[in-house]
Amino acid sequence: MKSKNIAEKAMEILFFICACVSVLCVALICIFLFANGMPAIGKIGVGNFLLGDIWKPGSNQYGIFAFIVGSIYVTAGAILIGVPIGVLTAAFMAKFCPKKLYRPLKAGVELLAGIPSVIYGFFGLMVIVPFVREQFRDSFGGNGLSILTAAVLLGLMILPTIINVSEAAIRAVPDKYYQGALALGATHERSVFRTVLPAAKSGIMAGIVLGIGRAIGETMAVIMVVGNQPRMPKGIFEGARTLTANIVIEMGYATGLHREALIATGVVLFVFILLINSLFSLLKRKEEA
Repeated sequence: MKSKNIAEKAMEILFFICACVSVLCVALICIFLFANGMPAIGKIGVGNFLLGDIWKPGSNQYGIFAFIVGSIYVTAGAILIGVPIGVLTAAFMAKFCPKKLYRPLKAGVELLAGIPSVIYGFFGLMVIVPFVREQFRDSFGGNGLSILTAAVLLGLMILPTIINVSEAAIRAVPDKYYQGALALGATHERSVFRTVLPAAKSGIMAGIVLGIGRAIGETMAVIMVVGNQPRMPKGIFEGARTLTANIVIEMGYATGLHREALIATGVVLFVFILLINSLFSLLKRKEEA
């Protein structure tokens, strides 16, 4: 009995240490980003840095507003494409999918999650870019390297996250909700979409937030298809540059204030993620209240 208590105490200490290491890692990342990025924002000026639309390191002009807008456009497009497909796929897999089809479909979703970003980028470069160029060049111009292409590719990339989390949330809803809707005369489809999905809304929103985080933070695939033009985007068929792409493209040769400005760009990106997570937590609390 004593050995069992010792083992339980040892595991409790081990879990506590692991939790502390996780918190410490987050704290160190925050300290590094803000300690190295905030001085650059102070030198450049908050307004010039966040609202300036000219990025010319050679002329000491560091405005990232165009990159913020590009990131928002690409992420919003990915959400519009990925969220409806992901949630509907999760509902199908949880409540409509035949047993014989479920296993290969689930395996396909898991495979999508395991494909490296650069492979998605190659697919986008060789398939999506030519398709967009051929279909829209006569009407809108462009060479296919655009915000639309990046949004479509990111929409595909966030599907596994949204599908897996949403399916788990739908399956976690007690079956009595579904059975009660049927007993009241609702059809199978109406019971799922009017009763089960609203009950799983919190979990589905968590999947969507994780998908948004993946879309905002994606770099390699976006670099390959978005055009990487450091200017204010004029439309979804024009090229743009995202915050993450700007950091990766220029960090290899940046020095001095240029390097600090890139780290400050990471601070802005980090704050965006924090705001999204905080907004989700606030909405979740209001629902529980």
